[in-house]
Amino acid sequence: MEEIVNKVALAGLISLDIKDFYPKGVRASIDLKAQLWQGLVLKEKDFRVWVKETDWTEYEEKHVGVWCSADAIVPTWAYMLVASSLEGIASSIIFGDSEFLEASVVQNHIQNLDLAEYKDQRVIVKGCSDISAAEVAFLELTKALKPVVKSLMFGEACSSVPVYKRR
Repeated sequence: MEEIVNKVALAGLISLDIKDFYPKGVRASIDLKAQLWQGLVLKEKDFRVWVKETDWTEYEEKHVGVWCSADAIVPTWAYMLVASSLEGIASSIIFGDSEFLEASVVQNHIQNLDLAEYKDQRVIVKGCSDISAAEVAFLELTKALKPVVKSLMFGEACSSVPVYKRR
């Protein structure tokens, strides 16, 4: 009987699952629409009272997106006041809705990874994923890995798509 040979292992491929690079942490969103007077205007005095009386610890260790879903002009200082209140409490604070928050958290996380272990390696990133902002994660991981790896592929070892190969 012939011995079964693992050709993937012999090829020296490192297989990565995008889920392993996905940032942990709870996400939260603050929509300033509720703070608008008659859904149109933000009144500074009322807004400052809201900022002062809000229990910001509810956002502790969370990734927080701050935005306004209403078609209104919200002064920049309003976002600054909220960010100032969240600083030191939230894990991260971005301007944007839940979708933009997710993309930003993923992008920031991948940009700050230590990828030294992949230097001059042949890497394949698994193609199936059910994470949100998957396209952002794949794109950012490609940007991060390309300067480091010898080659980069997408998919599974049996049916991969070449993405990059150093000359």
